[in-house]
Amino acid sequence: MMRAAMRTGGDLILPKYRERRRQPPPLVILADISGSMSQYTRIFLHFLHVLTERRRRVHTFVFGTRLTNVTRQMRNRDPDEAIDQCTDAVRDWSGGTRIGETLKEFNHQWARRVLGQGAIVLLITDGLEREGAELLATETDRLHRSCRRLIWLNPLLRFEGFEARARGVRAMLPHVDELRPVHNLNSLADLVAALSGPINGSADPRRLIRQLRGLP
Repeated sequence: MMRAAMRTGGDLILPKYRERRRQPPPLVILADISGSMSQYTRIFLHFLHVLTERRRRVHTFVFGTRLTNVTRQMRNRDPDEAIDQCTDAVRDWSGGTRIGETLKEFNHQWARRVLGQGAIVLLITDGLEREGAELLATETDRLHRSCRRLIWLNPLLRFEGFEARARGVRAMLPHVDELRPVHNLNSLADLVAALSGPINGSADPRRLIRQLRGLP
C-alpha cells in the first residue's frame, strides 16, 4: 500500500484491502454431565474437543451440582487425554444436577469474562431440574440477555412425541433462541451447519411454547 502511494508522491494512500475481515464470535459451552446425561456425555465432549481445535475463543464449562471450567483441559490435542483430564477435574461427574444454581454461578462469576464480542452460548442439558424452577427461569433469562444467541441442545428431542412437561423444561424454554437435539452424529452435523450459517426458523422453540399454552 505504501509503495503504491509513493507513485503519486505520497499525496493519497488508498487501502489495498477493502473487504471486511470475518471472524467467528466467541463460543461458550455449558454442558450437563449429571447422571441423566451420562449416555451422551462422551459424544458431546469429543465434539466440543473438535470445536476447540477448529475455532478460536472457545470456552467450555461442565456442570452437575457445581460448575467446572474445563477450557484448559479441552485444549489438549489428544481427545482421549483431554476427556480424561476433564474427568479428573470434575468432582460431581454422573451425579445429581442443579441447573439453576450452576447458571447463577456462571452468570455472576464468568459471564463478564467470556460473553463479550457477541458470544454464542451452547447449553447442553435435558432440563430435568426438579427444584428451583423460578431460579432456573431467572438465570436462563439473564444468560439469554448477556449473549448474542442462546442455543439449547437437548437429547430428549430424539423422541418424536417429546412434550415440554418437566418443570425445568418449561422454565427454560421461553428464554432460548433455538432448541436442537444432540444425540447422534446427524444432530451434531446440523448444529455445525447452524453455527456457520444464517439463523433460520428450523429450531424455533415457539412451537413448544404454544403447546404449553394450549395454542395451535
